[in-house]
Amino acid sequence: MLRFRPFWLALGFLTTLPVPDVGEVRPGERRAASAYYPLVGWVVGAVLVAVAALVRAWPPGLAAALVLAAWLAVTGMLHFDGLLDSADALLAPRAPAERLQILADLHHGSFALGVGAVFLILKWQAIAAGPGVWALALAPVAARFWVLPLFALFPAARPGGLGANARGGSWGWGLLFAAPLALLAPGPAAAAGAWALGFAFWSSRRLGGGLTGDVYGAAIETTELVFLLAALLWRVGGMTF
Repeated sequence: MLRFRPFWLALGFLTTLPVPDVGEVRPGERRAASAYYPLVGWVVGAVLVAVAALVRAWPPGLAAALVLAAWLAVTGMLHFDGLLDSADALLAPRAPAERLQILADLHHGSFALGVGAVFLILKWQAIAAGPGVWALALAPVAARFWVLPLFALFPAARPGGLGANARGGSWGWGLLFAAPLALLAPGPAAAAGAWALGFAFWSSRRLGGGLTGDVYGAAIETTELVFLLAALLWRVGGMTF
């Protein structure tokens, strides 16, 4: 049996990085793999730090754009696609059942285009402003940790989807992998958590009480951005993390 199978499942699902062949995914394995999401965050953060080091001599705007491109590439734009789909559904002046139908639509509308463009500009500028190399390393960890409480606190709006299959896993390993956040970046981590929970509560109300995989992706993307912005505020205020 492949060692560290839950981690490889999580890494293969959340990133485009090469992983060993895990074969057929058995029932319950997506749930077990969710505890390793924060560890995947460390891997994503390491990629970002490496790219940032390679382009550190370049103009800040260009360097930040390349880091952002690497961020999108290593995640396969999985979470970004969830953000776009969620924008179309959650902002639509429709009933919850109709919003769920919009989430199932593969096409993107005006809300997705507007939110996606503004989001990329904000994230690019947040990187260019220089929140610090630790912020790049920790933002993916914080976002993938804070999605774990969402699995537990909110029901699945659409049973049977990938998001629903990740619910109900143990937090034990996830808490361990995310523990350094409490020491290295308590302020930004707390701000990220407050955002993730607030965003999930608002989204669940818009969808009739539950969440979907697209909303989890949107939560991860926006929580990363909030972490970066909070890290910048901590630096401006003379505080370190």
